[in-house]
Formats: sequence, structure tokens, C-alpha cells
Amino acid sequence: MSESRVPVRQLNEAEAKAELARLASEINAHNIRYYQQDAPVISDAEYDNLMERNAAIEARFPHLQRLDSPARRVGAPPLESFGKITHARPMLSLDNAFSPADIEDFCSSARRFLRLDEETALDFTAEPKIDGVSATLRYENGVLVSGATRGDGLVGEDVTNNLRTLRGIPLALAGDDAPRVIDVRGEVYLSHQAFTELNRRQEEEGKPPFMNPRNAAAGSLRQLDPAITAGRPLQFFAYGWGEISEYPADTQSGMMARFQEWGLPVNPEMRHCKSIAEMLAVYNSLQERRAMLGYDIDGVVYKVDRLDLQERLGFRARSPRWAVAHKFPAELAETVVEDIDIQVGRTGALTPVAKLRPVTVGGVVVSNATLHNEDEIRRKDVRIGDTVIVRRAGDVIPQIVDVVMGKRPDDSREFAFPTACPVCGSHAVRERDARSGKEDAARRCTGGLVCPAQAVERLRHFVSRNAFDIEGLGEQNVQLLYEEGLVRTPADIFTLKDRREDLKQAFLRQREAHAQARQEKTGRQPQKKLAESERAFKSIDNLLAAIEARRTIDLERLIYALGMRHVGENNARLLAQNYHSFGKFQEAMLAAKARETAYQELLAIDGVGETLADSVVEFFAEPHNDTAMDALLKQIDVREFTAPASLSPLAGKTLVFTGGMEKMSRDEAKARAQSLGAKVAGSVSSKTDYVIAGADAGSKLKKARELGIKVLEEDEWLAITGLND
Repeated sequence: MSESRVPVRQLNEAEAKAELARLASEINAHNIRYYQQDAPVISDAEYDNLMERNAAIEARFPHLQRLDSPARRVGAPPLESFGKITHARPMLSLDNAFSPADIEDFCSSARRFLRLDEETALDFTAEPKIDGVSATLRYENGVLVSGATRGDGLVGEDVTNNLRTLRGIPLALAGDDAPRVIDVRGEVYLSHQAFTELNRRQEEEGKPPFMNPRNAAAGSLRQLDPAITAGRPLQFFAYGWGEISEYPADTQSGMMARFQEWGLPVNPEMRHCKSIAEMLAVYNSLQERRAMLGYDIDGVVYKVDRLDLQERLGFRARSPRWAVAHKFPAELAETVVEDIDIQVGRTGALTPVAKLRPVTVGGVVVSNATLHNEDEIRRKDVRIGDTVIVRRAGDVIPQIVDVVMGKRPDDSREFAFPTACPVCGSHAVRERDARSGKEDAARRCTGGLVCPAQAVERLRHFVSRNAFDIEGLGEQNVQLLYEEGLVRTPADIFTLKDRREDLKQAFLRQREAHAQARQEKTGRQPQKKLAESERAFKSIDNLLAAIEARRTIDLERLIYALGMRHVGENNARLLAQNYHSFGKFQEAMLAAKARETAYQELLAIDGVGETLADSVVEFFAEPHNDTAMDALLKQIDVREFTAPASLSPLAGKTLVFTGGMEKMSRDEAKARAQSLGAKVAGSVSSKTDYVIAGADAGSKLKKARELGIKVLEEDEWLAITGLND
């Protein structure tokens, strides 16, 4: 396109509107050619002239500025804090695989779920797994309207203004066939070259360098001032989508081709694979060329190519069944074990941690590594003074792989695992399963709620992101409030507003201690500043406001927040889905102590085994927990679990499957039922709503008929779920 020759001062409003539309389209096209295709067709000076003309028109007609205006790349004022954006569809994580056998299992599992024989084609895509920061871009009518981080998968931070500064991200999708609504999912990252340059600037400005490109990308994306983000050359690769109003293709590879046509950056290394051998060939090729790509990757992502099969495979609680991440082997390094400490977790488990001579592993300095438990120490024969091989498992958690026996010094010392809690002195024992007779791998403190280590850890878990998510109650503040005696139980958190003066004094003492520590380190006398006190008071106001905002909580988040053993997010949701309200849940768990009807009903929930059931029942059987719960429930409101209204045909119904299914696997049938809001039980009872009977149904069908429970044949079940449509 050629630049309009009409001077800006002579444009009327209609002409200005048309000119802004032309400039937005032309500048966006040049951004794609420069930042994605590395093939600019105009000089920097010509590009600057286009930007200047756009700015001049907008200055004369500010009310005509477009949502996809190039000026929106930078220009938003700094924020005080990020808002929240609820994802229309959750941003889930991926399951990991570490070997060719894992990939064979992944493919075989998909075939079994879909009931495909080995002769039926099942194609996949394979693409590099970028080691960056996940983000989502929402386009409406082809125009970028918002952007967010992954957050907890359900709610992310609103970083729209920052994402607009990435010149590789189109403010408007090219062409006229983009969906009316599409949430584009992708990864924000820094190239190796950009990372080196950024750290050079950091050092010149006297600022600490970033540890690795991923941390630098995360910090850059979450700047409150978009101008700072704009000054850091972040890039973006699109790899998928969330909500979408209509599909322009019927395969993953087809969708990525359309993404490219719309101007979205797609990784050029993505390949279409027709076999496991081809998938592994892509993996091996990328692993060999990993250092030459110019950006960090930590594996390869495989996805089932056909979208209709992706839909059938569906999702687990936190990951899709149709995709998996094949991770590269962790990097290794050699160092020395200088000591072994014991950490006491929130469940009382005593975990040995090796204190290492600091060493860089995969670009990160590692000084601690988990030893898991005393059996692991004994099996690997790790001693203080040993030279060991360390890796970051999954490139995240440092672990000791092996001991270099040839370098063991004469004065190395075996570690004597304690039989008493190092925090409270209570006995530390290894539980034995009464049914199997097997000894638990972990040794646990029996101090329970009297153990400060457990109390603090339980409180930290209680306020964590996926529990109550109370902003401002991080690790340090929880420790402070516990040590000051202000918070000893969860209920105490919600009465802090009545002890504001005590809270203020605690914060001031903390700041004075930090100032004293700085003085001892630097030798300089700290200066008392009014601004510091004001910041302390502001922190208190923010904390109390954050607490008040969390007095109402979803049932599944409360169950997770209680920190019961074996109750993670998935099991918390499973329990909430089956009991609906906390009152019913608590009543049922108290009744289950008798190991009679209520206990059997708990075990009948599909996915609940004896280990989980016993853990939950034991929690409610403990009088201290009962007292703490009563106090907490006086301070909060708990929202009942309700299935989405759109899932109404089966929402809240309890189903039991029996016999063989002909048109889908049992696993697929159960997954479909749960996705529609139903509860799947393993046995028939008076609370069962439907029994779905396949071929050769046995005792469950008989019992259903005896109890007068409605029995559905497979075709009837498919009709209700809409799978026959």
C-alpha cells in the first residue's frame, strides 16, 4: 500500500476514519513481515512515517482511535495492580511423558478410549514446547480486546495493555474470515539474543540480572507499566485456542495454518505425524537442535490432529486426554552435599533436604535438593561430604540422581534420621497400613496442631492460590502473624480486623527488624522515614480488604483449603460434586466414623478409595479439627456446589455403569457423564438415579431392578447425552 498524500490538516472526519483503518491494516502487515517472517519490505524510516501519520490523525481526531490502533502498542498509563479475567474455557496444563514407552502408552490409551484398532489412522501434530509464560488473547470480530496470563487456570491476570506492546501479536486478525470470537492460547518468551541484551542493560543500570529467559519473560509481562514491557523484546507463539464461535478447520494442523493466515505467529517447527516413529523422530531432531533454535524449549507437545477426536477424548480435571508433553531429559551437574536438614511439612511429614554447594543446573543456581525420605537416603547411600550428581526433575525440582563413589572422602558421615520432630519434639513415626501391613515411606510428626511447623504450613496452604487465595498473606506474613500470636487457626485470619492495632505493631516490628538486618549487612545507619510507616499501614489496609473479599468461598476450594491428606484439587472437587454443601459433607463424614452406611456411600463414589476415605473421615474425627471448623464457619459463607445450568439433563444425577459398552469405551462414557455434571458411582444404592446397562450386565443391573432404579440401555444413554446427534 502507498501512503496517502492528503495532509492530515485537510482530512475531514470520514476521510480520517478511513485513513486510520488503512494505516492500522498496513502497519499490522508490516509488523507481521518484520517480527514473524523476518522479511521487511519497507525501511525503518518509512515505517516510522506511517506511525507518525497515524499519531497525527489520532491527535486531531482522538475519538476515532481504533481498538487495533498501532498507538495502543504503548500508551496506556501504569496500573496500580492487575485486574482479573475469568477464562471462558480453563487454561489447563499438560501431562508429562519422559520416554518412548510413555508415548506408546499415550497413543494406546487414546486408541482404547476411542475404541480404534491399530489399523485405523490416528494422526498427531508435534511442536516444540516453549519454555515461556502462557497467555491468552481474546479477539472479537477480528480485533484484540483483552489478554491474560494463565493464573490458576480458571482466572488469570489482565495484562491486555502489556500484550499489546508485543509487535508480533496482531491487534487485528488479517482477512475477513476470522471467527466472531476466539481466545488464542500461546506462549510469551524471550529469545537467547534478547535475554543476553536485557541482562546487559540490567547490569549497566546496576540491577540484578535475570536468572533465565523464562523468569525474564514472566517479569517483563507482569510489569504494571506497559512502557517497561514494550522496552523488552518479548515474542509470542500461538499453539491453540480456548473459546471459539466457529471452527474454520477440522484438524489441529488446519487450525494452525489458519492462524498463520490471520497473522498469528505459529512455530515453524510444528510437524504432522502419522505414526509414533514419526513423532519420536521430531522429538530426536529437536533435542539435537535444541541449542540452535535461539529460544528455550523443554520438550515436544503431541496433539491428536482431528478435532472431533479431541472433543471425544475430552479432559481430565487438569489436562486434556488428547495431548501430552514429551519432556527432554533433565540437565545434570556435579556438586557436594555439605549437610542434610529436615523440613516438616503441613501434614507432619519429615523430609530430608540436602544442602548443596551451589551449582548451576539448566541455567538455575541450585543449593538444595530433596532426598524424599529415609529409605531413599539408605538406598542411594547419600552421606554428608559426598560428591553427587544433581538434576532438575522436569527441569524444575532439584534431585540427587547418584553418588560419585570414587570421590567419597574418608570423613564422610552417614545421616541418622531423627525419630523426634525437630520442631516440636513430638514422636516421629512411620505409619503402617493395617490392611497391607506395608510401612509408610514418610516419617511423620505426631504433634498435629501443637506442632508450629505444621500449623504454619497448614495456614500457608489455607491461604494459597487454589484455596482461599488471600493476597498479601504470603509465606513471610503467615510466619510473622503466627510468631506474633495473631493467627494460630484459620478462623483467626478473619478476626484480624478487630485487632488492627496489634497487626500494625507487628508490621512495624517486622520493618524495623529488616532495617536492622540491612544495617548489620551494610554498616549504614537506617533512616526512619514517614513514607515507610505509611507503606506499612497501606499494606495492612490492603491485607484486611483482601481478607474481607474472601469471606465467601466455593465448597471445593474450602475442602481443598483444609489440607486433608490425599485431598488435592481434583479430589476436593469430586467430594464437593457429590455432597453439594459443606453441612451435608461434614454431617456425612462425622457419620462415616461408624464405618457403616455413610462410609460405604463415600467409598461408592467413583474415584474414592479407602486411603482417601479414611483420611477424610479421620480429619473430621479429630476433636481439635471439629473445634477449629466451628470457629471458621462462623466467619465465612460457603457457596454450594452447583453444576452449570447448561448441563441440566444429567447435572447432579448419580449414575452407575455396568456391562460392556458397544459404541464407546466405559472410560469415555464415564468422562462424558462427568463433563455433563453427573456423579459416577461404583455401586448401586437407593441414591442412584440411573443405571446404564451394557452387554452382559450382572449383579448391578439386578440390584437396580430390585430397588426400582431406572435402567437405560446404551442407545437411550447416548440420546440423553446428545452423542447420537
